[in-house]
Amino acid sequence: MMFDLSHKKALVTGASKGIGRAIALSLAEQGVDLVISARTKAELEQLAGELKNKAVTCHYVVADLAKHEDVIKLAKEALAIYPTIDILVNNAGVSHPESALETAETSWDHTFDINVKALFFLSQQLAQPMLSQNYGRIINISSQAGLIALEDHAAYCASKGAVEMVSKVMALEWAKYGITVNCIAPTVINTPMAEMAFPTPEAKAKMLSKIPVGRFGEVEEVAAAVLFLASKEAAMITGDTLKIDGGWLVQ
Repeated sequence: MMFDLSHKKALVTGASKGIGRAIALSLAEQGVDLVISARTKAELEQLAGELKNKAVTCHYVVADLAKHEDVIKLAKEALAIYPTIDILVNNAGVSHPESALETAETSWDHTFDINVKALFFLSQQLAQPMLSQNYGRIINISSQAGLIALEDHAAYCASKGAVEMVSKVMALEWAKYGITVNCIAPTVINTPMAEMAFPTPEAKAKMLSKIPVGRFGEVEEVAAAVLFLASKEAAMITGDTLKIDGGWLVQ
């Protein structure tokens, strides 16, 4: 069976809703044991219950990835549950839509703390045991905003551009240890975060006009890409970005 991930261990951040939730459910369907993390305990408890019904083990860790101490705590707790995490999905992310002239320092720092700093240091912590087993998959949920400019998204675009480059560096340094590091760059996906970023019919229509397939993406389509990049079939792919953008960037 292609993309057989049974008995692998994975950590998914930002798992309580949207893309992260879909990724956790898809991994569980493939027999992956999970650690899921987010800031909200109630949502994590609910998802953990659903995942356990799929005959996999699931643990949750409440963490605010804007706090470096929580990032380190999450890594340590995950490795206490499973001595090695085979698959790390850095999905947690935030966006504070503001024009370049109006971007606040607090928005900039919060965006970079979660989207870049937490992603890097969590990867660093979990890469250590991956090295010892000569195997690992790190999958970073980036964005088309890391590849092109979007109005009112200066901090977000800058952070996702940083994700793209730090992923390439990790891929370069860790390839010889059997660890692949890749990004997935979605366009607008139907999630609460997208509703916040593009709240009006006019804003949605403007974005839709740039997507040749004529629709926004679905969370399950991002999750399917994660399954592929997590699999042994993707062992020769590292330092790359898989775009799920409906053709936006071919223009």
